Amino acid sequence: MKQWIIVVLIALFCVPFADAKPAKPAKKVQTGQGTPKTVQAKAPAAKAEPCKAYIVVEALTGKVVEGENIHEKRPPASVTKLMVALVVLEKLASGQVKLTDQITTSKEASKIGGSQVYLEEGEAFSLGDMMKAILVASGNDAAYAVAEHIAGSKDEFVKLMNEKAKALNMVDTEFRSVHGLPPSKGQEPDLTSASDLAILARELLKYPQLLQWTSLKSEPFRDGKFIMNNHNKLLTKMGGVDGLKTGYYGETGFNVVATAVRNDMRFIVVVLGSPSANIRDSVAIEKFKKAFSRYKMLNVVKRGEVIDKNVILVDGKYPRMKGVAGANFAYPIPNDKKGTVQKEIVMPAKISGEIREGQRLGELIVKFDNEVIGKVDIVSPVYVPKANLFTRFIRRLGLNI
Repeated sequence: MKQWIIVVLIALFCVPFADAKPAKPAKKVQTGQGTPKTVQAKAPAAKAEPCKAYIVVEALTGKVVEGENIHEKRPPASVTKLMVALVVLEKLASGQVKLTDQITTSKEASKIGGSQVYLEEGEAFSLGDMMKAILVASGNDAAYAVAEHIAGSKDEFVKLMNEKAKALNMVDTEFRSVHGLPPSKGQEPDLTSASDLAILARELLKYPQLLQWTSLKSEPFRDGKFIMNNHNKLLTKMGGVDGLKTGYYGETGFNVVATAVRNDMRFIVVVLGSPSANIRDSVAIEKFKKAFSRYKMLNVVKRGEVIDKNVILVDGKYPRMKGVAGANFAYPIPNDKKGTVQKEIVMPAKISGEIREGQRLGELIVKFDNEVIGKVDIVSPVYVPKANLFTRFIRRLGLNI
């Protein structure tokens, strides 16, 4: 009997438990010669990073609220067309061109590949229609045609793009094309950075016409025979998004320069080098939501607001006056940051001569927690002519007249 019990116990301890998972056997691979070589199974591949660089900027002040690798130089792909738009908008503002101007497609423009509206040689459209083709359908052919019309050639237009980039202090930027396509063999790509693209976006937002184009989800072209769908899907994925432009090709990944407004606060988000369009858009949405939830806009002073300090007018018809703020000033403040705003008035006690309307009298220095966050000119609200000789003489003697 004792022998039976011993046999049963040995059998029980030698059988593996049913819930236990056997160790994963090592794989044997054939190396090409001799016996198979034993190797351990590889660990799962690391998850791809959501982007190579990004920046979040408050549009009004340019305050950077978040960012990573913001000066890393990267090809922007079709985001390049935003600089094309800026050059055109400046030409429109100066009256050098009109939206009704007819743009005729050259042979070279008709042969540009990638995203296009399939322009044919000799085909003509208004500048307004071409700009929609550029900013809604990302038409490379339209961008080339517009560049030739504005500057006479693609190369001359690229010079205008780089001159503007330099004027805006876009220190990481060098444009070499008007469309952002991958460079041909022996050529260099367009290069820019998240920081520079935020600067470009802020400049573009000075022109209301820009958002009228970039906010279009779709638009008919060629008398409705061709429907252009906006490549920027953030327009439908998140409320408040009304621009600006996406870009992609294999070597640089998925890029976007986007802007959204909520409760009178506007942010710009630039995302570069994402592995997919969905990941790029998800990163942008997350950054927008985070910025809008963490900041509030503090309206410090409004244009025309009276600044409560007198300045003596030595020669003026009136003995003294109070200036007004020459501009609006608002600033994004973190919701969780407690502090006070201080306003320091810097203005001379006396001013000689006549006073022109809008003349600068001094400045209002705005501080938050003793840190300067902005300056606003104090200007004269009215014209004040000189007083007569007798009045000026008495005032200079120090008498109050």
